[in-house]
Amino acid sequence: MSSKRVLIVDDEKPIREMLSLALEMAGYECLEADNAQAALAAVVDAQPDLILLDWMMPGTSGIELARRLKRDDQTADIPIIMLTAKGDEDNKVQGLEAGADDYITKPFSPRELVARLKAVLRRASPGGEEARIEINGLVLDTVSHRVTVDGAPLELGPTEYRLLSFFMTHPERAFSRAQLLDFVWGGNVYVEERTVDVHIRRLRKALGEELAPLVQTVRGMGYRFSNQHLKA
Repeated sequence: MSSKRVLIVDDEKPIREMLSLALEMAGYECLEADNAQAALAAVVDAQPDLILLDWMMPGTSGIELARRLKRDDQTADIPIIMLTAKGDEDNKVQGLEAGADDYITKPFSPRELVARLKAVLRRASPGGEEARIEINGLVLDTVSHRVTVDGAPLELGPTEYRLLSFFMTHPERAFSRAQLLDFVWGGNVYVEERTVDVHIRRLRKALGEELAPLVQTVRGMGYRFSNQHLKA
């Protein structure tokens, strides 16, 4: 589970809250700032591992703040992802030239956000993100996209792989079907909630009788991934 600290800089509180929720559910610690001055103070005090920075803010804009951070030796190495509704090529080039490490155009799904954030952190600190996760002999390699059980390969469909990857990186947490749809399928894809149940059944079948109980049904809620009740 990642313990990276992310500073969210946006003048709109609902957007900050939405981003914080998505990232906290993905295991990140979040800080918030609603303007450039507050962001600078947070950078000095909290030393975040990454900054999510909105382009359009009153006063000092996100692009100006990015340039300032990259000019300072103390903050130049902090990765920055620009968030904006500006999607044309010139704006993207301007953001990247200002020092941004990536650029996400609104609207975007939580799944895309987390994936882009992980990619930027991997580039910024090679080896910093956990590439191999093991639970009860079940091993998921996020680099090679291979899954094994006690060394033997486990065949999974792409959706079942994404489900398992999400579960193994978020153990002991209960997620509703709607949350799983958002984080595994993506917020821009229309899929009925019962589709989650279909893929959960497929995942359990692939895991086999011994490991299927890792994927637990939480009555009235959804599903949880836990090894606490497996037989020793």
